[in-house]
Amino acid sequence: MQQREEKQLEASVESLVSRVAHVKSALHSFIYKLENEYERLTWPSVLDNFALLSGQLNTINKLLKNEKTPSFRNQVIIPLLLSPDRDEDLAKLTEQRVPVFSHEIVPDYLRTKPDPEVEEQEKQLSAEAARIGPDVAQKQIQTLNKLCSNLLEKLNNPRDDRDAESAAIRQNKPSFNPADTNALVGAVAFGKGLSKCRPPGQVAAGHPGQGPMISGGPTLQQVTIGGGSSQQAGIGGPVAPQQQGQPGKMPSSIKTNIKSASSSMHPYPR
Repeated sequence: MQQREEKQLEASVESLVSRVAHVKSALHSFIYKLENEYERLTWPSVLDNFALLSGQLNTINKLLKNEKTPSFRNQVIIPLLLSPDRDEDLAKLTEQRVPVFSHEIVPDYLRTKPDPEVEEQEKQLSAEAARIGPDVAQKQIQTLNKLCSNLLEKLNNPRDDRDAESAAIRQNKPSFNPADTNALVGAVAFGKGLSKCRPPGQVAAGHPGQGPMISGGPTLQQVTIGGGSSQQAGIGGPVAPQQQGQPGKMPSSIKTNIKSASSSMHPYPR
């Protein structure tokens, strides 16, 4: 019975050592890529390495929880020989990480509990958790679960869906102000909001008898008719000279024509 348990223990230890060696190899390869191939390393490759490590650790956990695996907690390791001298066989087995097996390093390698500093931190965290009430703790747990659920949902969504949503947001975002557009169309089409004042006239220098000029349109010159009100010049005929100091009177028909021409040249109705 005892021999059977010893053989089972040896087989379990060998299997566990083999699994740990696989984890070690995967870690070594991943660290090498991070240190030497970080320029060519892509995020999918990093995720693949993490998935490989996670699968190997899950395999070790299943092996430890198997019914045929003996409980390693019941096994006790006792150092039979401690020496400050270098042990070549030990250095070879540990890949030069543990060259000696002395009183200084044995407490660290054979420790069954965390370091005192870690234990102190765990006690502090436990004390802080005990001071939080059940209601507050439940609210914090719900908030954390909600954040984790939202993050997982975003990570699980395909990248194409996220790109499509971003493109839709950019397309639906307005690039103009409707109020400004309507004001511009109203000003161009109907003169809405524009000033209705006529621009000031310009008088040409050197022509004392010339009337005001409307900028932007044909020049209109005031016509003076010499003589009394009964004298009218024919169309295309000579105009009687005006006597000096007696300005002639403009016939009402000519005034009406000038007023109509001025109104038609103005861009907007007065």
